[in-house]
Amino acid sequence: MEKLLAQLIETSPWEAGAALLGLAYLLLAVRRNLLCWLCAFVSTSVYLVLFARAALYMQSLLQVFYLVMAVYGFIDWRKGRTADGEVVIRSWTATQHVLVAVAVVVASVVNGWLLAHNTDAAAPYVDSFVTWGSVVTTWMVARRVIENWLYWVVVDAVAAWLYFTQGLLATTLLFVIYLGIVVRGYFVWRREQAQQRLAGVAA
Repeated sequence: MEKLLAQLIETSPWEAGAALLGLAYLLLAVRRNLLCWLCAFVSTSVYLVLFARAALYMQSLLQVFYLVMAVYGFIDWRKGRTADGEVVIRSWTATQHVLVAVAVVVASVVNGWLLAHNTDAAAPYVDSFVTWGSVVTTWMVARRVIENWLYWVVVDAVAAWLYFTQGLLATTLLFVIYLGIVVRGYFVWRREQAQQRLAGVAA
């Protein structure tokens, strides 16, 4: 425990700042506040560099996707609102979830194999799973799909372990906190979605 605290104290200001902005992003996303995408954009810019230095190449590449999604998410959330300014929540079908799950597993295995045989990447298969899982789940957030929170439970748990093994302790702590927030986010969005359906709001 003392060693863990010492490592946290030694965390760089850049990682700490990016972690705090990442936390702000998620808390604002739960509230469906458009400012979440601004926090995501800045946090992602910093993490892009940090992950590249840690040889987590897929995580670094993922940040480029996040930058694009931060812009897209802001635009989609701004357009997909009710007259009262509430962001409208969608759901996916069971078929869509099955197809997405299979695609993530296949992409992770292929990507992991390529990294393992062609680079010095750390934890290539886990890195690949977190990357492709995050790609799909971030797209779901941007598209206002409620099940994104359930996907994040799995992705964030695996990501927390990955970052811990690479010594990114502030980021590890952030993702542990994320786990509690995403569970709350699902129930908040589910309640809001039920209210929207009662009001006859179309997704």
